[in-house]
Amino acid sequence: MRVAFFAPLKSPDHPVPSGDRLMARLLMRALELAGHSVEIVSAFRSFAATPEEATRRLSAAHVELQRLRNDWSSQQRPDLWFCYHPYYKSPDPFGPTLCREFAIPYVTAEASYSAKRDASEWAPLQRLVVDGARDAAVNIVLTERDRAGLIKALPTGSFAALKPFIDTALFETALPQAKPQRLIAVAMMRGGDKMQSYTMLAEALGLLRDRPWTLAIAGDGPMRADVERLLGVFEPDRIEWLKELSAGEIADELSHSGIYVWPGCGEAYGLAYLEAQAAGLPVVAQRTAGVPEVVIDGITGDLTPQADVPAFAAAIAALLDDPVRRSTMGTRARHFVLKERSIKVAATALDTILRTYVRQEA
Repeated sequence: MRVAFFAPLKSPDHPVPSGDRLMARLLMRALELAGHSVEIVSAFRSFAATPEEATRRLSAAHVELQRLRNDWSSQQRPDLWFCYHPYYKSPDPFGPTLCREFAIPYVTAEASYSAKRDASEWAPLQRLVVDGARDAAVNIVLTERDRAGLIKALPTGSFAALKPFIDTALFETALPQAKPQRLIAVAMMRGGDKMQSYTMLAEALGLLRDRPWTLAIAGDGPMRADVERLLGVFEPDRIEWLKELSAGEIADELSHSGIYVWPGCGEAYGLAYLEAQAAGLPVVAQRTAGVPEVVIDGITGDLTPQADVPAFAAAIAALLDDPVRRSTMGTRARHFVLKERSIKVAATALDTILRTYVRQEA
């Protein structure tokens, strides 16, 4: 099928790296691996920080909508519209309208719904997301958390599950060369949930000064100075600043580490957790948001109660103190991702979803 791909939050071509951009790219590659032709049909970004800004952006979207309408009128139209991650701050202003006009199926992936937004100024924007999801041939959910939210708004909606996945190519042939005491985290340095996780990580490590750990941090961003202040309380030789790295460099750094430590405050799921496990690292994170979708508690990592700093620190300490369990957990983590969460597995699952839900609509 010819797939029109659109990501209203952040285009796959956006210059700033993030988990959203990576997942969008992975979905495109999975579709292509399954034999479909994929085109990014628009780089328009509907994301807005305030309802007022969102209204302005949607008002400006009519020019792009008309461009797409003209393109499809004069050229071959796609077989379906695939919208990745529409939510109340970045609704899809094009797909539902064009799909109705040109009689093609509409598909969403990682759409989300938050009931509390219905009582806020965001309600009209969220309604656009819900209306689109209601008309979709299928809404592909990556976590049970998202499914549960959407079902509240659309009890009769069409849903299919696709587990979060990564491209495991960089990890399949490289063998882990673990440095057991080397902790590592990979995360952008920005406000909100990310800064909350950095704060919790620093507090937890402060409880483990008696152990011989080091921490490598891969990432950069506008809050870098704040992160440096947080971790500046530790001896300089404890902290290794790696800055922003390429995918290959991250894979190499992970393979030379011992434990992946990241609280995961507010994480939708966290692709970095899957990358760490593919490199043979056990994970220590919180049992919160979508993290349990990518880490098997007690098997590939330890998930601790939300906002419980002592429990998070104790989980890190337990793995530092138990090399056998740490090694066993790392081996299981690697097997889990390579066998169950690879892009090849996802491509097959995604193709099955489209053949099941979309072809019967077309």
